[in-house]
Amino acid sequence: MLNVCVLGCGRAGMIHARSYAGSVAGARLIALCDPVAGVRNAAAAELDVNRCYADWQEALADTDIDAVIVVTPTGLHHDIVVAAAAAGKHVFCEKPMASSEKECDEMIAACARAGVKLQIGFMRRFDESIRHAKEAVDAGEIGDVVLVKSLTRGPSRPKDWMYDVRASYGPIGEVSSHDLDMLRWFAGSEVASVYAIGGNFRSPEVAGDHPEWYDSFAMTLSFDDGKLGMIDGAQYVRYGYDARLEVLGTHGSILVGQQPREAYTVARPDGSVRRPMNDSWTYLFREAYVHEAQAFVDAIAHGTEPLATGHDGKMAVRLVNMGLASLLGHTVVFDTEEHP
Repeated sequence: MLNVCVLGCGRAGMIHARSYAGSVAGARLIALCDPVAGVRNAAAAELDVNRCYADWQEALADTDIDAVIVVTPTGLHHDIVVAAAAAGKHVFCEKPMASSEKECDEMIAACARAGVKLQIGFMRRFDESIRHAKEAVDAGEIGDVVLVKSLTRGPSRPKDWMYDVRASYGPIGEVSSHDLDMLRWFAGSEVASVYAIGGNFRSPEVAGDHPEWYDSFAMTLSFDDGKLGMIDGAQYVRYGYDARLEVLGTHGSILVGQQPREAYTVARPDGSVRRPMNDSWTYLFREAYVHEAQAFVDAIAHGTEPLATGHDGKMAVRLVNMGLASLLGHTVVFDTEEHP
């Protein structure tokens, strides 16, 4: 059994903790860590975990822990992952992987030196419908891929700290890191250029203090091998959580996702039609999180490469930075790095 500790017991952390508390074969949740006593104690009570830490460094010193699930604020990811690798612990790290590509490189190198696995939290790769779509693309069912389009729109009002896009990256980073990963995965190529535009349509009251804030954006991308990409992302859309994907090939296309939460429709005598809207990513990708956790444990058990690697995490960080630079600079941004 792989003994797991979850570092960070907020909303996302608890999704992972609940998976390891009973849904993942070959692993068990033995410890939790969170600096906030109330959050930590509530998580421990719900999951019946007796081993709790307020300090992640104390958790890493626990020799019974084999792997850590890092769901802390992004600014802590680098230090925790590097230290966890030095302690010989396998690492699952939520996205965004780090604050910079340099930090990503150091995290990848630390895990490689220690011989431990590093997997990044791109759970959409483990969604059943998306995986079926990828298998169809790989099997050539729609011919050669021409264009990959992805969108994510979230209903929640941005938290105050998000309005500083130099720190939060805005929706490009907070909402659409997953879309960027989807485009790279389905295109099977690296991004050559990015052009993004955006605007503040839903929070005019913050424009004075945060003139760079944008709640919606559209992005076009080109790939090294000539493929095309498109993303649209938004925060505070209010109508619900919306995530969809389209892959256009030379001989066909694939659509993944729908706006309604359930597959039923109510037609009413006034002529209106109602379908319940999906309200949260925690519902839409609930099974994907379990599959993601199982894949992490299986990669450790079998010595295989994780499906979402440190390189994938680093490239998402690069593309988020390119996208924000394009949006703020009103220009196309090119990737000048050599790709293997």
